[in-house]
Amino acid sequence: MPQAFVHSLESFGSVDGPGVRYVVFLQGCPMRCQYCHNPDTWRMEDAPLRLSADELLQKALRFRPYWGTEGGITVSGGEPLRQPEFLAEFFEKAKAAGVHTCLDTSGAPFSREEPAFSKIRAVLKNTDLVLLDLKETDPARHRALTGRSNENILDFARFLSEIGKPMWVRHVLVPSRTDFDGDLHALRAFLDTLSNVKRVEVLPYHTLGVPKWEALGLPYPLSGIEPPAPARVKNAEQILGAS
Repeated sequence: MPQAFVHSLESFGSVDGPGVRYVVFLQGCPMRCQYCHNPDTWRMEDAPLRLSADELLQKALRFRPYWGTEGGITVSGGEPLRQPEFLAEFFEKAKAAGVHTCLDTSGAPFSREEPAFSKIRAVLKNTDLVLLDLKETDPARHRALTGRSNENILDFARFLSEIGKPMWVRHVLVPSRTDFDGDLHALRAFLDTLSNVKRVEVLPYHTLGVPKWEALGLPYPLSGIEPPAPARVKNAEQILGAS
């Protein structure tokens, strides 16, 4: 039975899916997003916790009385799909216990090639909802922002649509990085090709993660960039049809 590399646990999450949720932040991420507010999750070997699926579920179920009819468990990161074997086992056990499961992912590890494809499908088998962070539709801007291509990420969104997996799409709005009307319209056009988008959220960029970059001795790439003005947030919400 695999053990998870775990960064941290949150008992009462309210912004990571429907209702009140127990949020598991797994360690390890292949992306290097310029606005990342958890750069301490990047390196798998830095994980402060190692837990089995049974141990983690036992911790989570202590808070079940607070979840009501809408809440449950969300696994985030880092990038949770970096640990697909563990995640598949954990979600299978959670579903067996009648728990609503939510996967918060960048989609970066997705591939239709084996063995990755089968591993991700095993995770999705017991996933009720996917929160997919679509950072940029423009390939060059996406690579500059994250260090990686967005081709397989957009394909992941298409795959989720193909299998009818409910999805909430999140877009972090960063001035001079992701706040371009043309790109926002392109994202909306892409979403219109999918059949499984249940909600779109615009997340305004913030600087709360800067102290973590400083503590790690890393230069902060967005130094000097302020959070978006309320009017730009409203503009993005209108273009994307955010709820």
